[in-house]
Amino acid sequence: MDLIAPTKQTPDGFCSFHKLHSGFGGRISNKLSRTPSSSRVFVGCKGRVLVLSDSIRCRAHDGYQKHRRKQVVAVSKVEQLSSNGRLKNVEKTPYGNLNGGDSSNGLEEFESNNQLRRLVRNGELEEGFRLLESMVYQGDIPDIIACTSLIRGFCKSGKTRKATRIMNILEESGAVLDVITYNVLISGYCRAGEIDNALRVLDRMSVSPDVVTYNTILRTLCDSGKLKQAMEVLDRQLQRECYPDVITYTILIEATCKESGVEQAMKLLDEMKSKGCNPDVVTYNVLINGICKEGRLDEAIEFLNNMPPSDCQPNVITHNIILRSMCSTGRWMDAERLLAEMVGKGCSPSVVTFNILINFLCRKGLLGRAIDILEKMPKHGCTPNSLSYNPLLHGFCKEKKMDRAIEYLDIMVSRGCYPDIVTYNTLLTALCKDGKVDVAVEILNQLSSKGCSPVLITYNTVIDGLSKVGKTERAIELLEEMRKKGLKPDIITYSSLVGGLSREGKVDEAIKFVRDLEGMGVRPNAITFNCIMLGLCKARQTSRAIDFLAHMISKGCKPTEATYTILIEGIAYEGLAEEALELLNELCYRGVVKRSSAEQVAVKI
Repeated sequence: MDLIAPTKQTPDGFCSFHKLHSGFGGRISNKLSRTPSSSRVFVGCKGRVLVLSDSIRCRAHDGYQKHRRKQVVAVSKVEQLSSNGRLKNVEKTPYGNLNGGDSSNGLEEFESNNQLRRLVRNGELEEGFRLLESMVYQGDIPDIIACTSLIRGFCKSGKTRKATRIMNILEESGAVLDVITYNVLISGYCRAGEIDNALRVLDRMSVSPDVVTYNTILRTLCDSGKLKQAMEVLDRQLQRECYPDVITYTILIEATCKESGVEQAMKLLDEMKSKGCNPDVVTYNVLINGICKEGRLDEAIEFLNNMPPSDCQPNVITHNIILRSMCSTGRWMDAERLLAEMVGKGCSPSVVTFNILINFLCRKGLLGRAIDILEKMPKHGCTPNSLSYNPLLHGFCKEKKMDRAIEYLDIMVSRGCYPDIVTYNTLLTALCKDGKVDVAVEILNQLSSKGCSPVLITYNTVIDGLSKVGKTERAIELLEEMRKKGLKPDIITYSSLVGGLSREGKVDEAIKFVRDLEGMGVRPNAITFNCIMLGLCKARQTSRAIDFLAHMISKGCKPTEATYTILIEGIAYEGLAEEALELLNELCYRGVVKRSSAEQVAVKI
């Protein structure tokens, strides 16, 4: 090991060292300057060391002829000085001594890398990329850690091609990359669903992949239902003597449960143990979840009770899996018993535990017992959240107990739990169904002030409610309001308005909405067309309704049974009962209108 004598502290947290013996190398970073008597190496807070060699003419790439003044090797961890002045964890460089450097060029590269790090830290990725290209053009060696962060940033924003370009620059720069940089790019590809590109990077890696590399790829393959391909990657991993860890096996066990069943997954568990890799609680949770999904709840409970205490103890997630399965199969008494056992073992329930129980009880209409569970939560150190209250509010709304629903909404807010948009949508739907549209509009107007922005379904609910009670003018105002907020109305929005306008006798206005809809490239559905035809028939304009039927068919919208019964009733309404019955019989004979529906229409005629 070469002796390095510390000489003095330099600004910005750097130390300078005089080299006393032969050359050494390190992961490139900051800068080297030169004095007549010795070479000086600056080791930055990032633990990077730059080594300069004689000027080397490097090959041309990317259309540029570069003059490389420096040659570097990379070290993956922070170098430190020991107490005796030796530099630890530094790899030897094949490039002899430190003579022949250009201090001014070195300082320029040092400043460029500092600027690159600042840009990346500030999230200015495009500016960082442009600086990187400029540095490479000038023959500078970019900082590996900054470039790794740059790759991560572009991957997070979905720009994997640009991230790949950075990797190419690094590979061509002369720096020796570590596995972390490759892992970041592979992870980016996997998140973007570009598994083939991730596998190509795996094949071309200049360093040995580690278990994290393989786990990232295996997780993506398994999540995509490609278990067979994942097993092939596992074989490659073993051939390279990169041994799987507990995460590797847990990923594969989970995928095997889904694709081949728990019995096959158990074989992987046995293989895992035989190779000295101990399962953890996550592994057991995956298996218990698989057993429950196969409808073998009693076996899952037995598996829970037989979990080896030497390996791991069941946690709250383990119990929640069993609890959810008990509730979904209606075994409420067993669920209560499991909760008591769980607490008795010192495993504290979570908010999720209580929410599972509350949700189950509310679905069964046992709102009183659900409230009891809700009130017990603080005693176990759990604060109810919106998912705790939403099933209760839905239950009250379902039973048309709107006063109780609003009461619990107020309780929720008073306890510091602010309703989410799901809460409000549940309440607004119930109010509109109950005909209390004015209250619904009032709540809608208050949403923004309560920090909860309405979404499309929120407006659709209230617009539909207003349209059904003859308040289409107010509904149209809400349509304009939602457009101003950047929400795009859909077919449901327009169908509600068309239906409301048609019922109010404003058929021409309703037809205008349909034309606008078609002009925006949205195809009206059968419900929308039926509303128009119903309005026309009520206005004794059956001939126009028949024309509209032709228009409907020309637009590729298939008429429904309701379409024909509306027209038949319209013909009868204009005093042509015999003709209407004759047409009804013909349609019934052809199977267009069901016999039961035809009988109902005949009674009306």
